[in-house]
Amino acid sequence: MKTVTERGQELDPVEQLEHLLASHAAEVDRIQVEAARRLTGPGLLWEFPGAVIDVSAADPDADRLAELWNRRAREVLDAVGWTDERLICRRFQGGINLAISAPMDQLHSAVLAAQVAWHRCACDLLGLAALPFDALIGDLKLCMAQEANPALCALITAATSRGVDILSDDDDVSLGQGAGSQTWSVQNVPAPQDVEWANLHDIPVAMITGTNGKTTTTRLCAAIARAADKIAGLTTTDVVQVGDDILDRGDYSGPGGARMLLRDPRVEIAFLEVARGGILRRGLATRRASVAIVTNISKDHLGEYGVTTLADLAEAKFAVTRAVMEGGVCVLNADDPNVVEAAARVNSPIWWFSLDPASPQIKQARISGQPCAFLDQDALTFCNGTDEPWSVNIRDVPITLEGAARHNIYNALAAMCACAALNISPEAIQSGLAGFSSDTNDNPGRFNQFDFNGARLFVDYAHNPDAIAAVCDALAQVPAQRRFILLSQPGDRSDQNIHDATAAALRFQPDHIVVAEISDYLRGRALEEVPRLIEEAASDCGKDPEDITRVRSPAEGVELILQQAQPGDLVLLLVLSDRECVFKLLAGN
Repeated sequence: MKTVTERGQELDPVEQLEHLLASHAAEVDRIQVEAARRLTGPGLLWEFPGAVIDVSAADPDADRLAELWNRRAREVLDAVGWTDERLICRRFQGGINLAISAPMDQLHSAVLAAQVAWHRCACDLLGLAALPFDALIGDLKLCMAQEANPALCALITAATSRGVDILSDDDDVSLGQGAGSQTWSVQNVPAPQDVEWANLHDIPVAMITGTNGKTTTTRLCAAIARAADKIAGLTTTDVVQVGDDILDRGDYSGPGGARMLLRDPRVEIAFLEVARGGILRRGLATRRASVAIVTNISKDHLGEYGVTTLADLAEAKFAVTRAVMEGGVCVLNADDPNVVEAAARVNSPIWWFSLDPASPQIKQARISGQPCAFLDQDALTFCNGTDEPWSVNIRDVPITLEGAARHNIYNALAAMCACAALNISPEAIQSGLAGFSSDTNDNPGRFNQFDFNGARLFVDYAHNPDAIAAVCDALAQVPAQRRFILLSQPGDRSDQNIHDATAAALRFQPDHIVVAEISDYLRGRALEEVPRLIEEAASDCGKDPEDITRVRSPAEGVELILQQAQPGDLVLLLVLSDRECVFKLLAGN
């Protein structure tokens, strides 16, 4: 039977089923349900494509939902002929993730299948009669028939059997990576026998994730690859770039950015920044990475998509290890206990890095002949497990600020391991490290230094407590007549997180604090609420309110500080908003 809207518009099969489920939604007051979404690659839950529903519920309801999902989702999968597909329930603090796997060409249908299963679960919870099952399945099969792309499935099977990457989305499908890739419209997929397989291959790909240091490590790896005369591509939260060519600006740390880069036929080696959001919303773009880096795990963005604890966050970040193909390696931080704990579940070889040559992981790696990197007095040292170690003096690595910037020592060690694993020579790694600076060209927004009227100014995008502490600890060692800091926080942070970030900023030992409102990051907060919390936190930590000034924007805060800065002063600008405006102000002065 056709479904017609109030305006008399006839709906297609997908819209009909969505309309039917929405108009007969069984809502449970004590349970909050997020919209079902597609999973296109490996992620928090598993390595399969499919669909997931995030549910906030108390423990008794979550227990009951797990039981219901295992039954109702299985019924739906079997009824539509997906008997080989899987389902999963993942409990988290305050809720449960409910997911099904599905064929790669049927992910919109998978979302509808998950919604049908949820509809039946919710009706069971409420003791209500569900919509007729046979009718729902009939409608769902119509949607599946409309979406089905057998040619895509055949190509996926052929690529997998040949060990060649295949990337697909709503518009395009590509085989191979970078210089070994070719792309077609998803509506014009070639038959496997018509593909010139000899021209297709993968390229070295590194995925870089973690709470802090992702962007710097990604940029540093690309700089090292360029020093090795490679055409390097990178994706970050700022840009997609091939060599010196910027394809687009914006946050491309998700699967969309990865696909854009890996389809560019110029790219010989790729470095993909992988943020938490992309992993959780959609999953990873590729399952064929050579290296996965996890820089660190600390509190940030907790409370979304079933990630409520540090252990959850580690589990999500470590999804990148699922994309490492046979022969690849994982590069992990031996000094982070959350990383070390999560590493127990990694199947690939691990190359550890540490600031401590006596770290248990480093000692064991050297005994067993496993490659690793560490700080040995003033030398960043790499051991490949067989030959003599080689090193680069810390003073020859500008981003370390001669050793004061410990967070950038970690980033440099991670880059050394990753690039060595990608068969880049020690000489090129040393050259890349030496040629990479904390300026607006090499690493914009990360520890950028400016000189103004005899004062030294540093700009950094650090926004969570650990990142702020790392920057402030580094600059606390720099002598100064007076210290100014510009501080702000986004509104989606908890009161405690804002307090902790402020306390971390005070490690800079500022004489003057300028607190900026960032009106485009209110995220549900009232105007002036976040600045007030920052001021209260600073006062709680012992700062005199007379030394705290509130301004309406980061740009206004920069102007105020520039008016007051004198020779010998040290200024730290923690900038989350108005970044381009701030850089223009500094360049103009």
